[in-house]
Amino acid sequence: MTSPTSSSQHHTSPALIQGHAVERLAAFACGETGGNPAGVVLCDSLPDAATMQAIAAEVGYSETVFAAPESGAAGHAAWRVRYFAPEIEIPFCGHATIALGAALAARYGENVYALQINAARISVEASREEGHLVIALQSPPTRSEPAPAELLQAALALFGYEAADLDPRLPPAVAEGGARHLILALADRRRLADMHYDQEQGRILMQAHGFATMALVHAQTPTFFDARNPFAAGGVYEDPATGAAAAALAGYLRDIGWPHAGAIDILQGEDMGMPSRLRAEITPQAGASIRISGTVRALDA
Repeated sequence: MTSPTSSSQHHTSPALIQGHAVERLAAFACGETGGNPAGVVLCDSLPDAATMQAIAAEVGYSETVFAAPESGAAGHAAWRVRYFAPEIEIPFCGHATIALGAALAARYGENVYALQINAARISVEASREEGHLVIALQSPPTRSEPAPAELLQAALALFGYEAADLDPRLPPAVAEGGARHLILALADRRRLADMHYDQEQGRILMQAHGFATMALVHAQTPTFFDARNPFAAGGVYEDPATGAAAAALAGYLRDIGWPHAGAIDILQGEDMGMPSRLRAEITPQAGASIRISGTVRALDA
């Protein structure tokens, strides 16, 4: 199966916020619907952190990405990148990176763009497949470990789940692929659809453990997952598409020997009315980068 392709119609009329043009793009969309909105700011040099935080809060999306040409780099092939949620800075954001790749392709053409994020060197690629523009990122390295019993009990209490609701094939884990996530796999798709929690209590728990999101998933098949991602740590109840969590999940599946056949597809946001499709390609090497791809569509300013 080929990677999802992005729409070629992703140009927007940027809104001016605090003197900076903000493009609004939805990454991992299903055609002309769904996806996760991201703000994209391309600038000559990055604003100070307080300004970026204020812009992200005014945009109001789960993340806004800021990118400036890397000092000393030739042309526009290398960029310094930072990500801000409405309330905090995020170390890595997959959907905003996909949106950034679409914005860079629109302005500078199809290419592999090197991205220096706060703690890693990654890339986003814009290329053509069968006449369509494909946007794909390479995540930071991945790692995972079993979730501590005390953390698991706190998470189950937060969502009103019991241990019997979990899929025994996919033990609870803390996983990373550029950001830190708790992964809980549910045996019944209906329990995923029923997800609810107290956002303030979720924020406290997630920030205490350094989680970007909590990834609640259900395996329809070994290669197709439903997912929901509470993002209380960033001031957002739920994220409709989370590329960083997809990378973390894919790395975790590789670590436990799950029969992923080299790639998984993830449907997220369906329970929010914002269906989003993500694809994660998984190489055999433990800890290696995960390739995440999806569609991009324009949003009205």
